Amino acid sequence: MESNDHTPRTRQSRQSRHTHPTHPTRHAHPTQDPRQIHGTRSGGSGGPGGRTGATPIPAAPAAPATLATPSALAELVRQTRGPVLVPGGEGYDAERSGFQRAYRHRPDVIVGAECAGDVVAAVRFARAQGLPVAVQATGHGLSAAADGGLLISTRRMAGVRVDAAAGSARAEAGVVWGQVVEAAAPHGLAPLNGSSPGVGVISYTLGGGVGVLARTYGFAADQVRSVDLVTADARQLHVTADSDPELFRALLGGGHGLGVVTAMEFGLVPVARLYGGQLVFGGERIDEALAAYLRWTETVPDELTSSLALIAYPDLPQLPEPLRGRYLAQIRIAYTGSAEEGERLVAPLRAVGPRVSDELREMPYADSHTIHRDPSDPHAYDGDNALLSGLDVDALHRVAVLTGPDAPTMCVLQLNHLGGAMAKRGGPEEVAGSVGHRDARFALRLLSPLPGAEAGDGLGADTGDDRGADDLGADDLGADGPGDGGTGADGRGADGRGSGEAASEGPGAALAAVRALHAEALAAVAPWRIGRSVNFLFGSHGERPDAAEVARSVHDADEHRRLAGLKAHHDPENVFRFHPSEAATADRTPAAVTTARG
Repeated sequence: MESNDHTPRTRQSRQSRHTHPTHPTRHAHPTQDPRQIHGTRSGGSGGPGGRTGATPIPAAPAAPATLATPSALAELVRQTRGPVLVPGGEGYDAERSGFQRAYRHRPDVIVGAECAGDVVAAVRFARAQGLPVAVQATGHGLSAAADGGLLISTRRMAGVRVDAAAGSARAEAGVVWGQVVEAAAPHGLAPLNGSSPGVGVISYTLGGGVGVLARTYGFAADQVRSVDLVTADARQLHVTADSDPELFRALLGGGHGLGVVTAMEFGLVPVARLYGGQLVFGGERIDEALAAYLRWTETVPDELTSSLALIAYPDLPQLPEPLRGRYLAQIRIAYTGSAEEGERLVAPLRAVGPRVSDELREMPYADSHTIHRDPSDPHAYDGDNALLSGLDVDALHRVAVLTGPDAPTMCVLQLNHLGGAMAKRGGPEEVAGSVGHRDARFALRLLSPLPGAEAGDGLGADTGDDRGADDLGADDLGADGPGDGGTGADGRGADGRGSGEAASEGPGAALAAVRALHAEALAAVAPWRIGRSVNFLFGSHGERPDAAEVARSVHDADEHRRLAGLKAHHDPENVFRFHPSEAATADRTPAAVTTARG
């Protein structure tokens, strides 16, 4: 993790500075009840532009961050609608925890923002106190955990508004995709959401957003019409293609770290139903399924978006009988055409042979989350990916062998078919965003559980997870059906093998084993590799030996330099510094993929 103006501190030293002799929770002023202070707060306008034009505050001091004084914290409480939390206080641990349990923020202060005004107050406070800022809604993409500093939790900012006449929606910072799908469905409209209804709208879109309808309508970022942003100097901006074309373009695919997005308006598409679901083949058919899928992707129209996943399920009683101990290939399909034409298009896949299950059907778009059946329970995981210009069946088979039932640690492989509308630049106003490597034909994604990293602070502390197989919840394994994230928290594969030995040596050993496996598997597709997708980078990749290469791989060289320049302009003090790949460019300016995602 970069230190810049923030020196990492031990857990003991943080706690000692937060302890007050008479008010150990330190939620508010040391002589007043926190609720009384909240009742007399000032400021906190939540509307877009409520604080537009505020005078920029002075640059943060260069000295390491120090704990705020009680009076400063009390003033922060008066200026915010949402709670202000510190270590040891009620609600602190729950607020800092997200879906990704391998890493947990350990900030000095948390602001549970309820409106844009709370975000402004939080950023102004952080700058005045010399604290770096992290942002979290759901925590699905959390990679760089804040050790100290200030965390803005946006999950309370959950307003959604659909304008059916304009074909658009406005979502606040804490909204998840399931909310937008539900709000748009009665109007026969759909957003460009991802496979999981619990993923946050904002961070997903800032990273580009490869969704259920991606080949038909492009990246989620391509539909953005405006962004409400709080900058590093605590100003509120309403950013559009007309108001600031350069910043607007940067936010659409490279926007992490340029500010805190408090709301976003984006276009909806006229989709009310789909033909889709899964075809699932057993391990004995996997070679044929891989070859058939690659051939098939060369023939399908842009109206069909699909992916292939390989999962070795543990032999555990929590799983449905058809999944226990099975190595399965799942082909997930979403087609916006008719069911009759869909049946014709999938015939070559069905010709592979008997299926474990065949769930292709007509469905309302509101049921699109059932195509992938992503797990809903938080768990610990790490993931890497490669964007590919092409792929041959021998290389894919090699990756399958490396990550299959005989792998040293459990690994879920997913291959997304890209192209179609994703390869075309533009959006509602024909302003190209900064999504990297649009010419990629496939995204190869690897995801592994991290045994022993879920307790306490995950990989950020010397803790372990003592849960055995009998303690695992069904959702840990995607037990509602074959799913994208169907990984057991103990990391075991079909025969109970996997990362148990590494887990017994601690979470760090498990992470090392996972990273080694992912590197070996991705090396098999090196001839076609053109970069990475920031949306599918999971884990603290900023601490890798090749962290600089990881940061540069998200965009081409020219785009990377442009985004780094914008980051330097909009956040010269690097206030927003917790991000997927923390490596700095040659001029020490982080790539514009900063702030903790999700």
